[in-house]
Amino acid sequence: MPIALYALTAGAFGIGTTEFVIMGLLMQVAADLKVTIAAAGLLISGYALGVFVGAPLLTSATRRLPRKTVLVALMLIFTLGNIACAIAPNYATLMVARVITSLAHGTFFGVGAVVATGLVAEDRKASAISIMFVGLTVATLLGVPAGAWLGLHLGWRATFWAVALIGVIATIVITALVPRDRGAVQNVPLRQEIQAVTHPQVLLGLAMTVLGFAGVFTVFTYIQPILTQVTGFAESAVSPILLVFGVGLIAGNLLGGRLADRRLARALVGTLMALAVVLGLMTFALHSKIAAVVFVLLLGIAAFATVSPIQLWVLQKTDAAGRNLASSLNIGAFNLGNALGAWLGGAVIDVGLGLGAVTWVAALVTVSGIALALWAARLDASARTPSLDAAAACPAG
Repeated sequence: MPIALYALTAGAFGIGTTEFVIMGLLMQVAADLKVTIAAAGLLISGYALGVFVGAPLLTSATRRLPRKTVLVALMLIFTLGNIACAIAPNYATLMVARVITSLAHGTFFGVGAVVATGLVAEDRKASAISIMFVGLTVATLLGVPAGAWLGLHLGWRATFWAVALIGVIATIVITALVPRDRGAVQNVPLRQEIQAVTHPQVLLGLAMTVLGFAGVFTVFTYIQPILTQVTGFAESAVSPILLVFGVGLIAGNLLGGRLADRRLARALVGTLMALAVVLGLMTFALHSKIAAVVFVLLLGIAAFATVSPIQLWVLQKTDAAGRNLASSLNIGAFNLGNALGAWLGGAVIDVGLGLGAVTWVAALVTVSGIALALWAARLDASARTPSLDAAAACPAG
């Protein structure tokens, strides 16, 4: 694989760390800023909604700029946003700083995915996407537990200073290694881009992303209090368990890329089914420490096995004119699912169902995503059948 892919991985690592690290700091942030855990969870929703809104807006605003220039500029926004988080004096300011940071997220992954697929052969495109997203998974493997450890020992602000430093390093690496765009920048009218992403199959892919990851984040947003208050782990055990989750993310991400390169539609349906099963069975595993750790691993595998299949599906079903926008919209959809999941998990807790109920509620959300995946696969098969019939009706020669 080209070395430029690993530069994109570095940027993904930084952005992934700042997105997920707050999940290991909820209790510290809530105590320091004198808010509830559910309110602290909304810092995740605020970030995610910023991605959802910022992804299409920034992608459209920067569509005529070279992709490398866009990636570097986004990393600078990311770095400044994390500095603002580190010095935020109160909850409201921290929320605004998180939203500012989030603006870089969707467009970086969207444009980065297009750059990644352009660096490799046709049969390696899903694998290229998965390599870029390895940065996101390594962020969960190393960045989030390290951030949780820093927050526990040095305060949550130290974590955001560390993430800002990661942003500086990632900016340098991307500047040095990602090649300049080949050829002239395409001047595609915005109307044409929008038309390209309104194809029913693209919209189904975006909806699958929302529902699949709403299920994941209904649980993962509250993983710290779940592990301590339901399973009975000490707070110091959360960081090592998050390492286990990160190992699962890396394995699932690479697995999903390989499956999607072989049979995309089957990978799409199968990975979402696996996710729903893991979430449902996790309900029964939370009261055993060993079983809970095993299911944290399985959740990581199942969650990120869905990423490459859905991202490639959206790209393949979009005309070339709209691929930057479609790719960024899918990252926005991922974060809309993140926001909905964080809100839904908080709602489940607030209405009195308790932390132990969030897993089965999450499974129900993901099941609706499976229904959309089956619908999309059926539409895809129907579209192929007439072409095959026409080919059979025309004898060669």
